[in-house]
Amino acid sequence: MDFAAELKRHVARVEAGLDRLLPAATTRPARLHEAMRYSLLGGGKRLRPVLTLATAELFGNEVFDALPAAIAIECIHTYSLIHDDLPCMDNDDLRRGRPTAHKQFDEATALLAGDALLTEAFIILSENYAGNPTLAHALTRELAAAAGSRRLIGGQMEDLLAEKKSDATAAGLEFIHLNKTAAMIEASLVLGGLCGRERPGRVIEALRTVGRHLGLAFQIIDDVLDATASTAALGKTAGKDAKADKTTFVKLHGLDASRRLAGEHTTAALGALKALPGDQAFLIALVESMASRAS
Repeated sequence: MDFAAELKRHVARVEAGLDRLLPAATTRPARLHEAMRYSLLGGGKRLRPVLTLATAELFGNEVFDALPAAIAIECIHTYSLIHDDLPCMDNDDLRRGRPTAHKQFDEATALLAGDALLTEAFIILSENYAGNPTLAHALTRELAAAAGSRRLIGGQMEDLLAEKKSDATAAGLEFIHLNKTAAMIEASLVLGGLCGRERPGRVIEALRTVGRHLGLAFQIIDDVLDATASTAALGKTAGKDAKADKTTFVKLHGLDASRRLAGEHTTAALGALKALPGDQAFLIALVESMASRAS
């Protein structure tokens, strides 16, 4: 298995799908759709949609086309980044090496572009899986739950509440990132599993385990990189967590312990992944590459 070639194949499929499934920039109101496409098509690792596509392929020939589900995931992820960068949240000027949406356009347009991408995700699911109502319901419920007040948004709220908190605990920090970060990575795997198997059964629970550990490892590494890498390497403002006095793994545990925790969660994710059926070679290599990323 040529990991680089496989990753390139998946990313190319995602990029084509994003361009095809999103409204054209000329769709009225053009400024809104320009902002949506600016943020969504502005690069990025495409980790979450690639996880969806690769998981669907894990079981051989995927039963249902996983691409619309993968694009819906990326719409939700990008909306969360737009809102996360707003002045009322993390107030960042840089994302993926370019001005953030509210800097490129304006704050109100960025807010609406995020709202529109959130809604567009469910339009994509409903239109592209209409022929299989059972699957459409399962995909919609999974994505809505992951993006809702108990997971992604709830984790973001807890993250804001934890700023400048002097009595933060390891359990509280884990709660934040099991929801703010891991929920969407978990959903990426589960959506792929739902598309890849007609009767997913216990496989879905195994994918959830992979996603939870992978999400925590991803966040811990993100915290380490924020403290150690440059803005140029990250494509976003480095050191902003310390400046905002945010509760992070590095603040709570230190660099060495954080790196160790990331390794433990990566090992646990790989263990759960290797217990799944199918050819896991690409997903294993992807998880390993995430553990050694520098941006």
